[in-house]
Amino acid sequence: MKSTLSALALLASASAHTIFQELWVNGVAQGHTKGIRVPTYDGPITDVTSNDVICNGGINPYRTPLPKDVINVKAGDRLTAEWHHTLDSKGTNDVDEPISASHNGPIMVYLAKVDDALTTSVTGLKWFKIYEDGLSNGQWAVKKLIDNKGLVNFTLPSCVPSGQYLLRAELIALHGASSYPGAQLYMECAQINVSGGGSANPSTVSFPGAYKSSDVTFNLYWPVPTSYSIPGPRPLTC
Repeated sequence: MKSTLSALALLASASAHTIFQELWVNGVAQGHTKGIRVPTYDGPITDVTSNDVICNGGINPYRTPLPKDVINVKAGDRLTAEWHHTLDSKGTNDVDEPISASHNGPIMVYLAKVDDALTTSVTGLKWFKIYEDGLSNGQWAVKKLIDNKGLVNFTLPSCVPSGQYLLRAELIALHGASSYPGAQLYMECAQINVSGGGSANPSTVSFPGAYKSSDVTFNLYWPVPTSYSIPGPRPLTC
């Protein structure tokens, strides 16, 4: 049985990637790639010690020039991250849209306060998590993403202070994660401006540094998992 499942894991490692490429605010799409630092390639980051794990764009260089849009949101808004296999696969018959069904794992969203959301530098930022979904009732977050045609809904906490932020949406595919480096991390950063916020002072983490290699090592196939510890801190609650 283990050898069969190992073979399945190997087959699942074929290229079937994904990109976070559109943000919705209260059910309204803000425009394809608007305000999002999308890469030129849909591949993953596998080294959790690399600066590439911050907003992507290193191994998979940013599409240039960087976006000049900053998306306006209000604290408490319902936001949606939209993912697709490639920048051109939305609405196509791509069998791996929005990501291969083999790429199960968690989905998370982080924020980092910045003076200017158009800043070109992303190193040294302090991040706090506002959303996470892993394995619940036998269903992975990625399965929900696929069922919802690439959309992940979450709420911007009402106590988040006003100001400009980078919003980092991240998906971790665990099909090859039984040893390190094997987990595939997909993340992009959106440029947002938050108004009507509160006075939360959440604890923060750094990227790289938030994840150790052991945090992203997990056997998806054997034994069949019934629980999963999502990497990183727990989300901010107001």
